[in-house]
Amino acid sequence: MAVEYNKALNDLKGLNVVLNVSSGSPSVANIVFWAVKIVYQDEAVIILPEKPKLAFVFHCSAVKLLSSGRSGFEKNDIAEIEKFQATLRQMLEEGVKLEVCLYAVKAFGIDPDTLMPEIDQVGNGFISVDGYQAQGYTVITIP
Repeated sequence: MAVEYNKALNDLKGLNVVLNVSSGSPSVANIVFWAVKIVYQDEAVIILPEKPKLAFVFHCSAVKLLSSGRSGFEKNDIAEIEKFQATLRQMLEEGVKLEVCLYAVKAFGIDPDTLMPEIDQVGNGFISVDGYQAQGYTVITIP
């Protein structure tokens, strides 16, 4: 184990994390998701006995980033959204769970048919976050 994480990862079998995502900023999402991707690819995490389990639950304005609709976004944001969605598809291939809150989808006027089909749709994202937490996942909120 890397010396820098001796205290934090001491005696852990693996990392189980659910990220509660509410930010609708495409540029912020790309920065945050790049950092999260680095976490589960870090050697100190990889050498733990159990493979890390990550889940993301999207709600609030973050649901806009999962839609093929681009209404309300600036031209610069569109490239960031496409980059973000490509990152999500790659994360799915790597075993990360992704869920979108349909309550937020409705509240933000997003047509559910425009959502990325790869992402699981749940009625209320808070129930999912609570469920993952009850299963032993640590909750990290990305405002």
